[in-house]
Amino acid sequence: MAQPSFEEPTFFARSLGYLGLLPFVIPTLLLVYDAPHTALWLHFLMTYAAVILSFVGALHWAFAMTLADLTLNQKRWGFAWSIIPALVAWVALFIASFDGMLVMAAFFAGNFMQDAYLAKTVGMPNWYMRLRFHLSIVAASCLIIAAALTLYH
Repeated sequence: MAQPSFEEPTFFARSLGYLGLLPFVIPTLLLVYDAPHTALWLHFLMTYAAVILSFVGALHWAFAMTLADLTLNQKRWGFAWSIIPALVAWVALFIASFDGMLVMAAFFAGNFMQDAYLAKTVGMPNWYMRLRFHLSIVAASCLIIAAALTLYH
């Protein structure tokens, strides 16, 4: 059996990434179809978004530690950036749901831009950036949709 090339995502990595979207998609759908439990679905969505935003930020800590091609300033920025999404997500949990979800959606986009910059600087597998793009779009979209739905509940 041939090993997957560096440029092709494994089925396992893709599956885990896309399965990780379920806690974004399901509460967002339930906001539409189960309005009596809006507070519960918002709580599930926002807390999961905070966890995942912390995770994608923390990847930059690992990149700063392990990517030999980074300059000292790039490594310092990677370490610094790695904690910013977690801190922002934590604060977003304490502000109004509408504003908190928009802040987290913006930081999913911002973190993707950091990933894209890093990918251009040191190179990343193409599959990784495609996957990160898809995951970021769905996560941010669910947060924006849910924020809009809070205006009607």
